[in-house]
Amino acid sequence: MTSQHAPKNSWWIVDLSQIAYGPALDLQHQVLSAVQSKSIDNGVVLMLEHAPVFTMGRRGGYENLCVTDEVLTRAGIDLVTTERGGDITYHAPGQLIAYPIIDLRKTRLGVVDFVTALEEVMIRTAADFGVETERNDLNRGVWMGSKKIGSIGIAVRRGVSFHGLALNVNTDLTPFSWINPCGLSGVGVTSFQNELKKSIDMVEARNVLAKYIAEVFNIELQKQTLETLYKRLPPGCTSSN
Repeated sequence: MTSQHAPKNSWWIVDLSQIAYGPALDLQHQVLSAVQSKSIDNGVVLMLEHAPVFTMGRRGGYENLCVTDEVLTRAGIDLVTTERGGDITYHAPGQLIAYPIIDLRKTRLGVVDFVTALEEVMIRTAADFGVETERNDLNRGVWMGSKKIGSIGIAVRRGVSFHGLALNVNTDLTPFSWINPCGLSGVGVTSFQNELKKSIDMVEARNVLAKYIAEVFNIELQKQTLETLYKRLPPGCTSSN
């Protein structure tokens, strides 16, 4: 799916490497405010990996956590409630995350079409590595049969999207067994590494994902540093790193 309705324009892409969930969420909120106020007049994609964390979306999810708080403490995994859509999920190094902070009116896509486009980005990325995936009409995201390999959870404020997609590349899948992923029982979780029986270069995975973001949304991606991004934020916004 290529967005034929969106005008050809440019978005920034900022690679944050690995970052804890809290600082990344703070940065999303700052960029969200800047896009809403037109201090930044283009889309911004934050690409990153998170330190280990369970996050719960607007549908909750504590009832889908199958281990005690003590287990999480021993494992050094935080549990965070956030405003994205969806239920409980897990983020960790080796999982590639993209947070597109986008004025949806400029893309001329509704929320459902936007989510479909994010799925398409993951499907094409997986195919580049020889992993064939598909959609599930009942549950958004990207699947291999009954095993989920890519998740989507977004929020929209005043027409601007934030949060985004998470694609399991080299992710340690063990903590997924401690939850009902996305609130679903009887489903599995997989990764590129698990399916291909080899580790994937994360820099290559980042480049491929960026290529398909540009292709699917019919935009040009311009690499920017975090320092450049902060210069465009409204007064009062400071680095959360």
